[in-house]
This record gives sequence, structure tokens and C-alpha cells, in this order.
Amino acid sequence: MPTSTTASSGSCPSPPVEILACGALAGHVREIVARRGWPAAVRSLPAVLHNRPQKIIIEAERAMVSALASGRTVALAYADCGTYGALDELCARYGARRLPGLHCYDLFAGAARVAAMFEAEPGTYVLTDFLLRSFDRSVLAGLGLDRYPELWPDYFGHYKRLVWLAQEPSPALAAEAERVAGLFGLPLTRIDVGVSRLERELAALVGQILPAGREAAR
Repeated sequence: MPTSTTASSGSCPSPPVEILACGALAGHVREIVARRGWPAAVRSLPAVLHNRPQKIIIEAERAMVSALASGRTVALAYADCGTYGALDELCARYGARRLPGLHCYDLFAGAARVAAMFEAEPGTYVLTDFLLRSFDRSVLAGLGLDRYPELWPDYFGHYKRLVWLAQEPSPALAAEAERVAGLFGLPLTRIDVGVSRLERELAALVGQILPAGREAAR
């Protein structure tokens, strides 16, 4: 169910907003929305949908229809996320907006920096804090590698390095990053990116859909 993170409607004349967030971003989105005091509820969609991007559209449309039926304005805290424009088509059908970028890596590190990273080494596997915390569940179990480990080369045999885009690094996450790098048998590069870029893009999105959002987004 949506998690309310806002002030009461009596203190904000704007219509309520529902932000449909990718599970990989939802924790950051909730924290930002609460800290900025935006009149919004955040609904998290399963991050495992990234393993089957075509299902993102199905789940997002279902949640969007439900939110619109309740009178909410809807925004998507998603980049394109492997849907090859299908999320943009969904937004166009329902008059909604999403975050910019091809994937969440753009929202953390910036599209130009990420593009340069892949240009320098196309065989780059990117990790985020969320992916590190959920690696066994999201990747190993999500792709069936816990049951069929012999499929590892089919999925990951072409990778040459791992890059961790660290939002809120900790010793525990650093240890997990080293563990995951050990599973790949590849070198690990850590880039501290924080969440400021994600917050800026989310503020711009909120500013587009709330009458008072431009003021709240400053």
C-alpha cells in the first residue's frame, strides 16, 4: 500500500500525489519526500521487475490506474529501466511523468558519467547500495542462479569489471561489495555518488505536477 510521507491536506492545498517508485529507489524517494515535506504518498513496486522489464509496464499501469481512480496525481520514480520507451508511452497515455535517464545509474551518477564509464569498458557491471543489500535475493535467486549455478557464465561471463555507485557507503556494504566482486572474480571500483542528483531530479518532477511543488522543490 502507499506510504504517506506528507503533511496533512489542511496545510497543503495541492491535490495529493502518488509517486510510483522502483523498489531499488523507493527507500531514497521516501526519505527525500518526507524530508522535503511534499504532499505525496510513495508506492514501491518490486525491484525484481528489473529482471523482466516488460512486467514493469504491467505493474506500473495497474498501480497508476488505481491511483488515478482515487483522485491522485501520479508520477513515476523510474528511469526507462530497460523498457525501451514503453514507460514513456504509458506516461503519455495517462498524462503522467517519470524521472529522466535510461536507468537508475543515470539518476545517481549522471547520464554523461555513466555513458563514459560504459564507453571506457562496455563489460561493466554496475552495483548500487540497494543491489548490494539484496544481491542474493534479487540476482542469485531472481535469476535462478541459486538453483542453477552453472548458468553463471551465460549471464555474467562477458563482464570485465564491477563499479559500485555508492550512495551511503558503510563498512558492511563495503564488505558485501568485496564479496560480490569475489563471486564475479573481477576487480571492483567504488565511486561515491550520494543521492543529491536523484533528489534534484525528484524535486523537478514534483515541481512539474504540484501547483505548489515549485515552491516546495526549492
